[in-house]
Amino acid sequence: MTGLTPAQEKVFRFVREFITRHGYSPSYEEVRRHLGFKSLNSVYKHLKQLEGRGYLRTPWNNKKRALDLTPLRSAVEAGAVSIPFLGTVAAGIPIEAVQTAESIEVPENFLGNGSNFALRVQGDSMIEDGIRDGDILIVTRQPHAENGQTVVALVAGEATVKKFYRRENEIELKPANSRMQSIVASAEEVEVVGVVMGLLRNYRDHRH
Repeated sequence: MTGLTPAQEKVFRFVREFITRHGYSPSYEEVRRHLGFKSLNSVYKHLKQLEGRGYLRTPWNNKKRALDLTPLRSAVEAGAVSIPFLGTVAAGIPIEAVQTAESIEVPENFLGNGSNFALRVQGDSMIEDGIRDGDILIVTRQPHAENGQTVVALVAGEATVKKFYRRENEIELKPANSRMQSIVASAEEVEVVGVVMGLLRNYRDHRH
């Protein structure tokens, strides 16, 4: 995610995935315990920094649970950039990407360097990383990825979103869903389209 330190990214991902799984935010103590911070003050510092960058929102009072992800509307109003919206990508078995001529406004701090585009997720193979059916992914277009990054890739011409791992002459595209198996193909059969940099979700209009 653009502009975040590794520690800030870990905090954001934990909060996002906790809200996705439980339907409510984690407490400061749950964040501290899960990520191994020594004090609640460290948690507060990282959350305040995330709020300043537009990733989280909190009333900063004494409520036990006072965190929320920034709604799409608020993030866009804070500063948006229009990027191409290319249709649907599978978070399950590969499907053909649906090419559209639309565009979408996204928060500027979600964008990576270079060319960016958006895709809507179909399927639930990445749900344990907090990526749900109907979410919109912000993707930076590039032909390579580091192991462990979430990518949009073409396998025999069909698009999918998975975690990327290179195994000598093979590529493993690994789901974040313990009930599903990886896609393993030769390096020649896999084309990395881009790396996922951010995620947008409209809670009021979500299908789940």
